[in-house]
Amino acid sequence: MRLIVGLGNPGIEYAWTPHNLGFLALDRLAETGGIRIERPEAKSYIGRGELAGEPVVLAKPQTMMNLSGLAVRELLERLEIGPAGLIVLWDDVMLPWGTVRIGLEGSAGGHNGAKSVIAAVGGQEFCRVRMGVQPDHPVSDLAAYVLHPMRRSEMEMAADTVELAAQAVEMILKEGTAKAMNQFNRRNAPPEGAES
Repeated sequence: MRLIVGLGNPGIEYAWTPHNLGFLALDRLAETGGIRIERPEAKSYIGRGELAGEPVVLAKPQTMMNLSGLAVRELLERLEIGPAGLIVLWDDVMLPWGTVRIGLEGSAGGHNGAKSVIAAVGGQEFCRVRMGVQPDHPVSDLAAYVLHPMRRSEMEMAADTVELAAQAVEMILKEGTAKAMNQFNRRNAPPEGAES
């Protein structure tokens, strides 16, 4: 069994902000697997089902973003899953829109929800899928930027990014993290002068 967590803020005022791409990606996965994320458990809404032939629990923490780790830790304990069985999806202001990056460790990169999960899990060794929401212009307040309601053009980019993240999770489940990293981490990479 794998626990797949999308990070976001509960509440309609946050639903369509860049900071809620984790929730949106989880909705896409739920749609793919015919899973309903509506059962309240461990400070989250969860749904159980199957994705890519694997039993999964999809979870949206209902704490505020910077307390997401409390819900994740409680879910891991209840499900008796270690960090190796955890996949967490979140937005990343350092990556361009339409970019997805998969990793098995690393820092939170300034993301408060990710910081909370790392602290609660007790380490960085879990699978993470980061989705790019980088502004296309200089922004003085990144916190305000990730919490602004998305414009139409951003909604279109968000839909593409979320779709890509859902495909990445399915590949992780089907073929393993290493193969998924090899495929998805190469996409949208800056062009290089020579072939590698």
